[in-house]
Amino acid sequence: MTAPGAVPDGVEAVPVSVVPAAAADLTRPGRARRRRLVDTALAFGLVGLLVLAWQLYVRVFDVAPYLLPPPSDVWGAFTEIRGTLPGHIGATVTAAVLGLMVGATVAVGLAVVIATVPLVRRVVLPLLVVSQSIPMVVVAPLLIVWMGFGLAPKVVVVALIVFFPVVVATVAGIDATDRDLVDLVRSMGAGRARLLRTVQVPAALPSFFAGLQVSAAYAMLGAVIAEWMGASEGLGIFLTRAQTSFRLDRVFVGITAIALVSVALFLAVRLLARFATPWQHPRLEH
Repeated sequence: MTAPGAVPDGVEAVPVSVVPAAAADLTRPGRARRRRLVDTALAFGLVGLLVLAWQLYVRVFDVAPYLLPPPSDVWGAFTEIRGTLPGHIGATVTAAVLGLMVGATVAVGLAVVIATVPLVRRVVLPLLVVSQSIPMVVVAPLLIVWMGFGLAPKVVVVALIVFFPVVVATVAGIDATDRDLVDLVRSMGAGRARLLRTVQVPAALPSFFAGLQVSAAYAMLGAVIAEWMGASEGLGIFLTRAQTSFRLDRVFVGITAIALVSVALFLAVRLLARFATPWQHPRLEH
């Protein structure tokens, strides 16, 4: 007969210290999920408080609508234009997503060349830094003159804006590859192309996606700048028309749409990064 608390014959004893750790592992996903829900609720609550304070400020101090419309007027403006707003949003999102894809693709190719060819790094990288000092509001009208009022100039403007963060982040990721691992793969006979494909590019993925997330937040800004300079459809031309007609409530509707779509793009890239680099995002969060 087995005494109470004793381990039966044939059953391997489990150290007492392991039991609490295993139980803690089982509860961590639940705690992480509850923490995310609490954080999300706090963020929405903070936005709600800011909107309420905005409404009270305008009503209490009787601020003129042409200076600062209350949120209730902004909502009223949204209901007026909700039939035409999706078309403007769709045109801007199309330019932003295409520009992000084109800019990121070219940036990755150039980053690989910069990281592997020292002469290109010494010559091209400083020129890229200098190019960022040129305001895009100066370049956008030139692109419209050269390429017309279609989709192409908007895509190019977005690509130029998102290009630099991705290049810098990807080059930094390739440079930060573990040197011992690089030496090990070289000692096994791997050439430059194989070393790049099997070691350096996978090691640079987290840095690439970090730069891509920053670029995703800028993509909508680039598309709106291009439409502001000249377009037939999009949130940029929508904002221009609302501003010239002194409809500040519609301006706030456009700003809100830009902010929401920018957040959605950022979260989409972040979700893509979680799928592409699962080792960077373990399921059990501490």
